[in-house]
Amino acid sequence: MDRVAVIFGGRSTEHAISLISAEAVINAIDRSKHQIVMIGITLEGEWKLYNGPIELISSGKWEEQAVDLPIDRLPDVADFCFPVLHGVNGEDGTIQGLFEMMDMPYAGCGVLGSALAMDKVAAKMVFKANGIPTPDFKLVRSSDVKEHAGWEAVLCENHLDYPMFVKPANAGSSVGISKVRNRDELIDGLYEAARYDSRIIVEHGIDAREVETGVIGNEVPHVSVVGEIRATHEFYDFEAKYSDNAGTQIIIPANLKEKHVDEIKEIAANTYRALDLAGFARIDFLLEHGTGKVLVNEVNTIPGFTKYSMFPMLWKQAGVSFTELTERIMEYGYERYNAKNNR
Repeated sequence: MDRVAVIFGGRSTEHAISLISAEAVINAIDRSKHQIVMIGITLEGEWKLYNGPIELISSGKWEEQAVDLPIDRLPDVADFCFPVLHGVNGEDGTIQGLFEMMDMPYAGCGVLGSALAMDKVAAKMVFKANGIPTPDFKLVRSSDVKEHAGWEAVLCENHLDYPMFVKPANAGSSVGISKVRNRDELIDGLYEAARYDSRIIVEHGIDAREVETGVIGNEVPHVSVVGEIRATHEFYDFEAKYSDNAGTQIIIPANLKEKHVDEIKEIAANTYRALDLAGFARIDFLLEHGTGKVLVNEVNTIPGFTKYSMFPMLWKQAGVSFTELTERIMEYGYERYNAKNNR
């Protein structure tokens, strides 16, 4: 029986969401096949080994019963790593690099795929290079915003039409994102995004339906059913994703024409390969009203596993239980590790 380290928390704005996701993952993993090792990373970056009740993780109370775990002891307590770390230091290739240096098998994407997908600008450059449709965008540097926010807004206006979305290049769960309709709102949005990252992406806002699909696999991607998000908010923001009171509708499967479903699945597989993804990911699309054009919005390499999260629900609709999903993800991790070490 292998020892699976579920790693959660982290020094990220999505720390709290990671705790909720990790609790769900831990409960889903088959205990008859795997021994669970719970490892939390505090907001200060301290690694802790936790052996208490699972239900204390999501509340943050796990830290009171945890003990220090030097990082170099990770191979001593675990055989396989399952990172459930959303955002910076979890999805950006950094912890994946740690696993690689320690020669440990792990769930999900490698260093390159994680880093590319996490950085929205880099991902869109890959999309453009591979003919994957995505909304027009412009890169803005936070240092330029702090010096010349008004001038940067003018440059964006020269390149893109309103409305626009302003986003930190490296952030998830809709943290720091603004939908803007004029120059004043654009300037405010640039300042807001600059709080979270040194690079900002400004995108042309598309009047569209928001649809998502899950992908698992390594060399051969397997695509789930397609689901649709209908948010009562201006867009699928942080509250809409994680609050009972947001009024968000999740429709699985989405009510789409067969040609759109087929196109979305084909583009999802192409996107997965183009970014060198592995293990699992969620790919978010925009289906433009009027034209029916399918556009890739963004990719999440460690999508949420909370009860509100699309990824496990999409696979459940496809006939894959949460437990079976975690099992497949771990199998893909071992497969990747063995392939790399037997070339």
